[in-house]
Amino acid sequence: MTGAEEEAFEITRKLERERQIREGIGRFLKHPVLVLTERPAHILIVCIPLSLIVFVGGFVAMIRSYGIQVLFNSTVVDDFAVFAVLISIVLVAILELQENRRVKHLENALPNFFRDLAGMNASGLTLPHAVHLVAGAEYGTLTPHIRRLDNEISWGVGFGEAIYRFGRGLGTPLADRSVDLIAKASKAGGDISLVLRAAADATFEVVSLGSEREKNMIIYVVIVLVSFGVFLFVIAILVSTFLISMATAGAAASASGAQGFMGEIDINTYKRLFTHVALLQGLFSGLVAGQMGDARFIAGLKYSALMLLTA
Repeated sequence: MTGAEEEAFEITRKLERERQIREGIGRFLKHPVLVLTERPAHILIVCIPLSLIVFVGGFVAMIRSYGIQVLFNSTVVDDFAVFAVLISIVLVAILELQENRRVKHLENALPNFFRDLAGMNASGLTLPHAVHLVAGAEYGTLTPHIRRLDNEISWGVGFGEAIYRFGRGLGTPLADRSVDLIAKASKAGGDISLVLRAAADATFEVVSLGSEREKNMIIYVVIVLVSFGVFLFVIAILVSTFLISMATAGAAASASGAQGFMGEIDINTYKRLFTHVALLQGLFSGLVAGQMGDARFIAGLKYSALMLLTA
């Protein structure tokens, strides 16, 4: 093995070791907070056990202090349940909102990156040289990923492998599809600039269609939120007028000894029942709003949290 080959082998070995550290359990042990917060679903590893501890701990404490009757005579257990649900979904909702913004910024910058790369390659530059020049430009949140791509190519990693890692680093379906097309075209040979232009046009169309869909579907999200507000208003009217009148009439009928369909009404039981219905309605209405607005039910957790707090 020549000196150059040994040097290339050593560089590859170091890169592989660094990749193993940056991925999997090694990365989690080195950067636990970063791993837990980089994807919304990851934080559930902490949120779900914490919410269960809060609910079970509160439940047991209340029964020890006030007996089993507290389940029927007080809403404190309900409060613990709502608090536990909020612990489970609020952090996920915040991280999902951040992730959605990150993906949008990356995907909005991808067409310009592919288009600039295609233009430089068409002018006669090799792909590594074109990537090096493009890395000096500004593409927002995509810039660090492009510079990492340039560094890996400069360290001797092939363009096909480097572009695959670039796509995995972005972590979006649109980037995965585009990068897969470009990597296969670079391995096949030929005029790669045509493929880059096609990828730029395709990503631009997908981003444009996604933005148009969001604008068209926002009205349905508003309808879901307004419907929940109307639902709460109707419940408030029922509790403040109808149920009070029924309870008063039932108490009067019972006091007079009259027999009929109307007996004493426990208004607190109905209030608690309506509260449960409103909480369930808010939770699932938020998920429906997320599915309609962003085509992902997890995107509706922010609406669910808002409606749970409102209810």
